[in-house]
Amino acid sequence: MPTILGQNQYGKAENRVVKITRDGATHHIKDLNVSVALSGDMDEVHYSGSNANVLPTDTTKNTVFAFAKEYGIESAEQFGIHLARHFVTSQEPIHRARIRIEEYAWERIETSDANSKFIGADEVKHSFVRKGQEIRVTQVTYDGEKWEVVSGLKDLIVMNSTNSEFWGYVKDKYTTLQEAYDRILATQVSARWRFNWTDDEQKMPNWEKSYEQVKKHMLQAFAETYSLSLQQTLYQMGSRIINNRSEIDEVRFSLPNKHHFLVDLEPFGLKNDNEVYYAADRPYGLIEATILRDGCEPKIPVDMTNL
Repeated sequence: MPTILGQNQYGKAENRVVKITRDGATHHIKDLNVSVALSGDMDEVHYSGSNANVLPTDTTKNTVFAFAKEYGIESAEQFGIHLARHFVTSQEPIHRARIRIEEYAWERIETSDANSKFIGADEVKHSFVRKGQEIRVTQVTYDGEKWEVVSGLKDLIVMNSTNSEFWGYVKDKYTTLQEAYDRILATQVSARWRFNWTDDEQKMPNWEKSYEQVKKHMLQAFAETYSLSLQQTLYQMGSRIINNRSEIDEVRFSLPNKHHFLVDLEPFGLKNDNEVYYAADRPYGLIEATILRDGCEPKIPVDMTNL
């Protein structure tokens, strides 16, 4: 039975590039993990093995490092845009480029003040500690005409130690969970948001400011929502972003419920007044949803595992 070639792509995955910008004695770090995927007129390399249209994946790797020098890394999004535009416009067989980037943040180590006994401690501006809050991500896709930029974060762990309840749910013969009127609400946020910037005629967003503001609104909504369910909190987080950031039309969250169960201390003659909890690793509830600007269509994949 005859076969035909379906969707295909190739590239170099997980290129780890660290760019140090030296502003005199003050240094700045951008630390990225860049994956390149290219697609287009690639039938023959699959059917006959002809590499006539194939840009080597090693070349894509070299391009990532060369562009870090040539263009610098203003933001993960801007760096992805430079790369995607280059691959599509410089290679005729390549019709579409997808650049995925993870960014690992660093912050400057706070050193001794000017009166320290350590000579020059107040002048140290080149020492950093890796931030542990979250990993910033972006995916830039370009087909020669239209752009799609989906950014986000993962592994951002947040907790409310009160102002959360869970009760009034469906109960059947297998239900053992007790209703909670004061519980811990904790989750490990994975979020993606899609920008409505799609072509070069539009004004490009300020990528760095946008990320900072989206994260701020997300966290404020988590903290300020009196939660009756994690779903309610998720919706408020997404709505706060959409309502405050005009450059974003869609937000998708995947929120595992990091369960904290009260420990029964009565066998030891102790009363546990919402003080001591067992933090369960698994299984966990997994709450996922997309929040959209009214009139917009969803485009972020439901399964964000590889996004």
